[in-house]
Amino acid sequence: MMRIRIGFEIEIQTPQDTPLISLTTPEAARHRDYVFPEDFRTMPSVPVQSYVDRFGNICRRMVAPAGTFTLFNDITVTDGGMQDQADFQAAEWPVEALPSEVLGYLTASRYVETDLVSDEAWGLFGHIAPGWNRVQYIVDHVNGKLAFNYALASQFRTAHSARNDGTGVCRDFAHLTLAYLRALNIPARYVNGYVGDIGVPPAAAAMDFAAWIEVYLGGKWWTFDPRNNQRRIGRVVVARGMDAADVPLIHSFGPHTLTGFRVWCYPVDEMGNELDGMLFA
Repeated sequence: MMRIRIGFEIEIQTPQDTPLISLTTPEAARHRDYVFPEDFRTMPSVPVQSYVDRFGNICRRMVAPAGTFTLFNDITVTDGGMQDQADFQAAEWPVEALPSEVLGYLTASRYVETDLVSDEAWGLFGHIAPGWNRVQYIVDHVNGKLAFNYALASQFRTAHSARNDGTGVCRDFAHLTLAYLRALNIPARYVNGYVGDIGVPPAAAAMDFAAWIEVYLGGKWWTFDPRNNQRRIGRVVVARGMDAADVPLIHSFGPHTLTGFRVWCYPVDEMGNELDGMLFA
């Protein structure tokens, strides 16, 4: 068992009082792992209401006053310290056998244009035996096809445009993989959350929220990470949806400018001191 400290500080500027919704709280299933109560606050302090959306995500709504507004959260969670689970024998289920609640994850969405990659998906992957290995083959393909480039991140890039651009950030890796999978009638959904440098060498870039996917195989949802393409330790889910449009960190009902952004995710000891992530390799 290990402890992981996660959190963020996001600063925005608004020209007027602006309603917003924030999806930045870990999924409810992880709340039992909290070592201390969640330290969520805003500066200046404003009333905050919570609700659960149709995907089961915890959403916080508030009104940001004109000027500088900051959202802050700091949490320490316990974690089993194991890599993402895998079942290399997990099978794809035919559409007629799928539970009704997962059928929606076969369809196109705002950033996942399944119809535009359908022919390509069947041409590239249709001959591969269905199951875990085919999903991994698709993840391998996307990981090799797209070059990660944070400087070229775009909120307007879709799965199809990422395919054409040959570049993107973790959400683009996720979107393109989702498009291929759904085109092959494999239910798959978008996930965002925290993935620290635990058990792997530290990344050169600053910590950020991460995006990956979950795929329905053998009657369960399984984690796949097209960007990192490896099973990781200490993954903390924040929200799930069809694509990134369903899980924005901040959805503002009016203009705002991002002026500060800091994310942390690292292992700590019982006193809260940061530990070297490579200790868990």
